[in-house]
Amino acid sequence: MIVAMGAQPARSRHLVMANRWLFGPLLTVLVSSFVIFVALSGAPGDPAVRLLGGHPTEIALTAERHRLGLDRSILVRYWDWLTGAAHGDFGTSITYRTDVAGLLEPRIVTTLLLTLMAGLLIVVFGIGIGIVGAVFRPAGTGVTSLTSVGIAVPAYVAALVLVNVFALKLGWFPAIGGGQGLADRIWHLTLPAISLAIGYAAYVGQVTQSALRAELGAEHVQSARGRGIPAWSTFRRHVLRNAAAPIITVSGLSLAALVAGAVVVESAFGIDGIGSFLVTSVSAKDYNVVLAISLLLVVVFVVVNTLVDAVNIVLDPRARTMQDRP
Repeated sequence: MIVAMGAQPARSRHLVMANRWLFGPLLTVLVSSFVIFVALSGAPGDPAVRLLGGHPTEIALTAERHRLGLDRSILVRYWDWLTGAAHGDFGTSITYRTDVAGLLEPRIVTTLLLTLMAGLLIVVFGIGIGIVGAVFRPAGTGVTSLTSVGIAVPAYVAALVLVNVFALKLGWFPAIGGGQGLADRIWHLTLPAISLAIGYAAYVGQVTQSALRAELGAEHVQSARGRGIPAWSTFRRHVLRNAAAPIITVSGLSLAALVAGAVVVESAFGIDGIGSFLVTSVSAKDYNVVLAISLLLVVVFVVVNTLVDAVNIVLDPRARTMQDRP
């Protein structure tokens, strides 16, 4: 009887963990992909007409719709698309008449490098200026003003300013293109990464400054100082660790949002990444491409949110205790 009672909470905890770390994220991806699929299926325009071009006959249209599966129910079409996507087959691009996965692969590399550069800037400068504003009180007002301006500046405006100053006037960086080779790509993507990171870095800086200031004024921190514990040890063990949860959360969400934010920046700098490719595909009503990129964005958000939750549970014992509750 005792063994049975002990085994029941263990099974409950395992079920809760599986629901949070596996079933929940998978359900989010499935529901989101279905909503996107239904929305695009109901959008104006006929893919069969675009594929055939010109003024096709009704017989040709009927045959093409049958070939594409458009004469079947939306649930059947969604299941066929989902099972294909699970195996890396996202269908055929209407515009390019070729496999969607092959079109996305080189563009994903470009966007990944851009988001990695922007993410590094966000973490280094965002958290850095937040620490400066919280620890050095005289600099707090300046940091608050600077981050407020950074949040208010749209990425597209930042891109225009950076191009005019550093590309056209000073000639330090190229104005358009993604470059060839790693070193050339980094050089081409420097201005886009900065313009993409400014707003997010400012937001991370504000949250970091606010979280650290709240912890610096806490009683246990004041007690640690009164006991003569070194300032750096107090800051690392009691301030930074306790303030890590909101900082990690906002940093993780900012990194996830970079992929969506790349749409504007890539278009402004003429970079052939998945962001600009999404814009052109929407304009061309290339639904298979739009579906694939939209699914990728959803997966990125779900994975990053799951990782952020996992890191917070590792760092915060209180969150770990709540996680273990059935």
